[in-house]
Parts: sequence; structure tokens; C-alpha cells
Amino acid sequence: MAQDEAVIGCTGELLIGTRGSAGPGEILVRIRGGSETFLAWSQEPLPIGATVLVVESRGCREVDVIEWADPLDRLRGDAADAG
Repeated sequence: MAQDEAVIGCTGELLIGTRGSAGPGEILVRIRGGSETFLAWSQEPLPIGATVLVVESRGCREVDVIEWADPLDRLRGDAADAG
């Protein structure tokens, strides 16, 4: 099945935690003007509620993800501390 390149680079939240190589979880991604779910695979197990970044599409509504922390969140926190 063809890759879904539109989802690559999107962030989302895990609805079901991943189990690393033991099995996928499920991610909710805001994409195409709505929200869609995909099976989410990761190298390491990730917990429910983790924010993740989609790094690859496997086709058939399956993606590879990594844990993600927005680097701009630190800047926002520093600005709040300054004021």
C-alpha cells in the first residue's frame, strides 16, 4: 500500500501506548482539517498520552513515531519567568 506522506512530520497523542518491537499503539493526529487515528510503531515502548512525532508512514494507516517535546515550549517557559 502507498505511503501517506501527509502524516509525516505531524505530531499527535498516543491513545494506546506502544510496546516497542512487541506491538503498536494508536495515535490521534490532526490532519487534513480533522483528526485521524493510525497504528503507531516505535523503537521503545511509549505510554498512553505521550506526545509523538510521525517520522515514517508504513501505508495501511500505520506509522513510525518517536517521543516528541516541542522545543518552543522551553522558550515560552523562559518568557513567562522573565515577566
